[in-house]
Amino acid sequence: MTLKTAAIRVAALMLTITVTSFGALGSGAVAQSEPQAPFVVPPLPDQAEADDLPRFVSEPMVQQLPTIDTNAESLADLVASLPEETELSRDMTCLAQAIYFEARGEDLAGQLAVAQVIINRTQAGSFPGDYCGVVTQPAQFSFVRGGRIPAVRAHSGAWYRAKAIARIAHEELWDSEAGDALYFHATRIRPSWAHTKLARATIDSHVFYR
Repeated sequence: MTLKTAAIRVAALMLTITVTSFGALGSGAVAQSEPQAPFVVPPLPDQAEADDLPRFVSEPMVQQLPTIDTNAESLADLVASLPEETELSRDMTCLAQAIYFEARGEDLAGQLAVAQVIINRTQAGSFPGDYCGVVTQPAQFSFVRGGRIPAVRAHSGAWYRAKAIARIAHEELWDSEAGDALYFHATRIRPSWAHTKLARATIDSHVFYR
């Protein structure tokens, strides 16, 4: 090999290396082969610094419910402690309507007794098993017409008390003098069936029987 031939081969080799290097720059290969900065884990703060850092504590958001005075000294106090019911289930509405139409003019004990009779009937087995069924049963409550219950005065104090008494009776928050009674009638009348029943109590203007 002559000196000239060797020089030509060296020049060709250098040109090949140069072209390869520029091609690598364009393809991104150099970026992949460049040394990466090492990942450094930050040191943990000492106790004094940790105490100064803000703390985020997750706490459940709990809506405060109105409290019920379960230790009320009177039925009136218990009624007053109940929040006003804005919506009632259909069954609870029937119970409150029966209280409203049968006993809204009586004292609270008399209203509670009417509610207790309806509740007792749902548990007796010989009557419908729900409040609406008991209240709309034919020939049982005089305010029911054709199986329908009339409308109440929705914003009246009497309706508020009837709803409160319905809840008290349903949740057994106060004992009624009516006990296990299944029937009642006004004291001004004497129905034919009364002598066949056992009287439980006379409360306000109603007599209650088992």
